[in-house]
Amino acid sequence: MSRVRIVGGQWRSRQLEVAHVTGLRPTPDRVRETLFNWLGQELDGLRCLDLFAGSGILGFEAASRGAAHVTLVEHDPRAFAALQQAAKTLQAAQVELIRGDAVKFAASATDRFDVVFLDPPYHRGWLERIAPLLGRILEPDGWLYVEAEAPLRGLGGWSTVKQGRAGQVHFHLMRGNAA
Repeated sequence: MSRVRIVGGQWRSRQLEVAHVTGLRPTPDRVRETLFNWLGQELDGLRCLDLFAGSGILGFEAASRGAAHVTLVEHDPRAFAALQQAAKTLQAAQVELIRGDAVKFAASATDRFDVVFLDPPYHRGWLERIAPLLGRILEPDGWLYVEAEAPLRGLGGWSTVKQGRAGQVHFHLMRGNAA
């Protein structure tokens, strides 16, 4: 197993094990530092969703920075087992783990979130499938973070307000057009 490090908050410098799953790309430290600078270092009281959790690093980073509740959704059994171990190790009571399909979760979710992280496997059309469901899961004034294989001007009703690139990864912070 490889490891990924939490870069800020109460669990700063803690290492989490990452399952060996094809296509799993934990968001690099530098990109996470940029993202949380954009969002503000503390997410006190916010509800966050990491919809394609993978390593879970975005969700655990949010929890480390004070998010009141973080939901991690992951389909792969090996990745999910690693998430369970990480949550147990960190004693992360505010983290809810759901093993399941991201699109089905978004389509049936009854809660809305202040911040949604989308880092799906590339070249499989996941973003296009999730886009029509964003209004169900994201507060109208919420933040949407998206990693993709190409730059995006927006997704669904959310427009890119900040963006960057690290290697092959294009990362975007988006805000609702109504916000």
